[in-house]
Amino acid sequence: MGAMPSHPERILPLAGASNFRDLGGYRGRDGRALRWRLIFRSDHLAGLTAADRALLQDLGLAYTLDFRGVQERAAQSYSLPGVAQHSLAIEPSVSQQLQALQEAGGRVDAAAATGLMQDLYRSLVDQHAPRYAELFQHLLHGQGPLVFHCTAGKDRTGWAAALILLALGVPREVVMADFLITQRCYRHPPLAPSATPLEALQVMWGVQPSFLEAALHWVDSRHGGIEHYLQDRLGLGPAALDALAARCLQQA
Repeated sequence: MGAMPSHPERILPLAGASNFRDLGGYRGRDGRALRWRLIFRSDHLAGLTAADRALLQDLGLAYTLDFRGVQERAAQSYSLPGVAQHSLAIEPSVSQQLQALQEAGGRVDAAAATGLMQDLYRSLVDQHAPRYAELFQHLLHGQGPLVFHCTAGKDRTGWAAALILLALGVPREVVMADFLITQRCYRHPPLAPSATPLEALQVMWGVQPSFLEAALHWVDSRHGGIEHYLQDRLGLGPAALDALAARCLQQA
């Protein structure tokens, strides 16, 4: 592999995945930058082309962390030679909730979809905390570059990226800016015919600041802030955070 540039591109130009991004370069603890080409986030990897696979091989990926549910993985499976796959399954729920709302005669519009998405992010904080604790164990003890992903790489993956950046001391406004990159790079698949109104589907397939804000407000109001949440719910005390910084941040 050739020498990596000091400031490589954040969004990798893959034909078969539109939301494959590097978390490198953001400034964390003591002003130290995250290492480039170490931690990636993405949408699903089932559509990669031969050229995409060659590019990922050049990155030296060692393993993937997959937040998709059982049926999602079965419907869009993938295999990357020499790359281990680990499931951190979080089953999707918003589509089913919208359908139930519609069947019950409730109003299904952009506002309803936004509320359900905010509920999803709050559930990621508490209900699915064990999966994010597993994510950090892989970060602390795994070897080599990794990519974590779900189907669209925006919600389950977006909260994972936010937690990693916050744990490394990246300011919240920068975390939000990374979260919103999805707005300009993610290409969702063609929408199948559906009884769900288009305005609701568009909310579900995008990201809004209010989604991440819902999770962060939940962390602050229910857990006393990110430091307490990381320690009490994800098992990341001061020693673990120091170890994470030593692995993921450049030396001062």
